[in-house]
Amino acid sequence: MKYNWILFSCLLPALQVSAQNSQPFTLKGDIKGLPDRYIYFGYAESANKFREDSVMTRGGRFTFTGELSQPTQARLYVDKVKAMYGEGNVTSFFIEPGDLQLKSATAKLKDARLTGSKVQLEQEALDAMRAPVMKKLQPLSEAYGKLNKEYSTGLRAKKTEAALKPLKDKLEKLKDQMEPHYEAMEKIDKAFIDKYPNSYVSAQILRYRISSMPLKEGEACYARMSQEMQQSADGLEIKKELDGLRAGSPGSVARTFTKTDIDGKTLSLSDFKGKYVLIDFWASWCGPCRKGNPHLKELYGKYKDKGFEIIGISDDDSNHDAWKKAVTQDGIGIWKHVLRGLDWEKRKNNLPNPEDISDDYGIHSLPTKILIDPQGMIIGRYGGGGEDDDAMNKKLREIFGA
Repeated sequence: MKYNWILFSCLLPALQVSAQNSQPFTLKGDIKGLPDRYIYFGYAESANKFREDSVMTRGGRFTFTGELSQPTQARLYVDKVKAMYGEGNVTSFFIEPGDLQLKSATAKLKDARLTGSKVQLEQEALDAMRAPVMKKLQPLSEAYGKLNKEYSTGLRAKKTEAALKPLKDKLEKLKDQMEPHYEAMEKIDKAFIDKYPNSYVSAQILRYRISSMPLKEGEACYARMSQEMQQSADGLEIKKELDGLRAGSPGSVARTFTKTDIDGKTLSLSDFKGKYVLIDFWASWCGPCRKGNPHLKELYGKYKDKGFEIIGISDDDSNHDAWKKAVTQDGIGIWKHVLRGLDWEKRKNNLPNPEDISDDYGIHSLPTKILIDPQGMIIGRYGGGGEDDDAMNKKLREIFGA
């Protein structure tokens, strides 16, 4: 996972759940010390339908009822705005049809314990496995969050890059310190998936891990899932992710595209037939991408006269100025640059976005690089479900010589 920034914009759940065979559930809460006020409850109810309900608590007690077509993760919170950012008095747990009880001896929702849900017991087993790593990660994560808020405030205040650099350097240092813990968490998650291939918890983990796994590993995890799990909301999304990864992996024909480049000229992938093309999926805001640019410049200098080209595809559709500034600052205007073509409105409404190049190549984490041969076949994928940069260097030496 090192040096990959997950594109959460691409991971919005489609919630493809069948509305048939829905069954009722009742959630009764007893949260000691919770003031009388509205409390909110959100969950995926059925096909493409997310439900948010609210009730007034009385003496810390409340009841929610509804119907579910399958177990799903729900969130309970008291402040809508804070909950949007994962802050405030908020908790999450898996609910399923039947009678559920949520109890806590304190007013903190995160201290509450849910009974009546088999899937939640599986989630708690995973939480116990993660606990030692989380204990080490938490202070670093809190420090990062605090610094990141300070950095964001500085950006809004339009402070200079020189003034913000000390904060940026501290953030990068904290990222490096957190990375070993994230890697440890990834190993724990994969061990859980192997042990419980037919758990809704495993399906949810795999849904968000699949894009950074090697294709064969992801296919093997999916194959071990039962038919019921493959047809679950997360199971259907896993299959969609695998189909995208397959389309952007060695052995597939590279999808062609035509875009307006950074200089306002028309650029088409088909114009580069007869050359080896490295497509670099990156963004101005992606630290690991920017760190890797000096190495790409070195590779370009070595091989550009031997039939090698690079096309940078940036995830900066919402900020053209930042894109152009990064290209200039990093001195990478020596190769071609276009934007991916992300349409946020279509993404939010789960509509097709045929102009989005990233979708055609199964790109869900940055940086990811795709190597295409002179005939238009994909022969390498590096990062985001592929191999690492060392493998890319080796492949290019094999093609062009040392």
